[in-house]
Amino acid sequence: MTFDNSVSNLIHHTRARFARLGAQLAQRSWQRPRLAQGAWLGAGFVLGAGLCTGAGYAEVAHLHRQAASQQAQLDATRAQAQREVNALAARLGELQAEANRLNALGERLTRTGQLADGEFDFDKPVGIGGVGPVHDLPASELRQGLDQLAKQFHASGEQLSVLDSLLFNRRLDAESLPSRMPIAHSYITSGFGGRADPFGGGAAFHKGIDFHANMGDPVLAVADGVVSYAGVRSGYGNVVEIDHGNGYVTRYAHNSRLLVQVGDLVRSGQQVAKAGSTGRSTGAHVHFEVWVNGAVVNPRKFLGQAAPVTRG
Repeated sequence: MTFDNSVSNLIHHTRARFARLGAQLAQRSWQRPRLAQGAWLGAGFVLGAGLCTGAGYAEVAHLHRQAASQQAQLDATRAQAQREVNALAARLGELQAEANRLNALGERLTRTGQLADGEFDFDKPVGIGGVGPVHDLPASELRQGLDQLAKQFHASGEQLSVLDSLLFNRRLDAESLPSRMPIAHSYITSGFGGRADPFGGGAAFHKGIDFHANMGDPVLAVADGVVSYAGVRSGYGNVVEIDHGNGYVTRYAHNSRLLVQVGDLVRSGQQVAKAGSTGRSTGAHVHFEVWVNGAVVNPRKFLGQAAPVTRG
């Protein structure tokens, strides 16, 4: 092969290689923009997905915060409502206690005043009525109604208390006034005033009333009072004297036995002695006297309708 041919071949091969290299470079330069574009698209998708996910989490967190705030407000409202209910319940309890007190006071007044049975029944609810429509009652109106009811209870309680005090004092006066028999199922054997003396035969003034009795019969207090004397008096034998207040004193004489002592509180109808015949006496009986402000008076007027007939 000649030198020229060799050079021609070398130049030809070199040109062919440069041609292939140029084609490869051209192809690669065309593919790279496609790869870059795909990479940018992928990166954009991932970034967009991340942004969307972050925005969703933020919205969920915001909704959670709103729900928590609303729950806290609801709990606070419930707590406030419960406090108001508790306050109203306490107020209602006070009014119920006051109503029970007034009912008890009314029942006592009914008994003290001796009202007819069934005229005032404090355990029976009163009849009430009305027509509609009805509406929800605000708490403020309920509190106002309870306050008005409390004022009515207070005023009624004061009036009933005054009435109870008056009736109680009247009852005390009545209980302290000699008004019953000093011995049960008996009769008068000797009245008050002038009479023939059973021992000397002459005229004598009898300061009390004599009641028939058997030995040991119960001698009863004719009214409430305090024992002011319990012992022996000349002519009277064993004596009990009771101070009833308001100037009233009663005397029970000729007893066989005394059952009370000075200072004892006795009630009307309580046994204070046993009947006998001690002292200046002809036989078992009860000698009964009434003194008013230090002066002896006829006991018969205090016995009223309870006074027995006189025998003998």
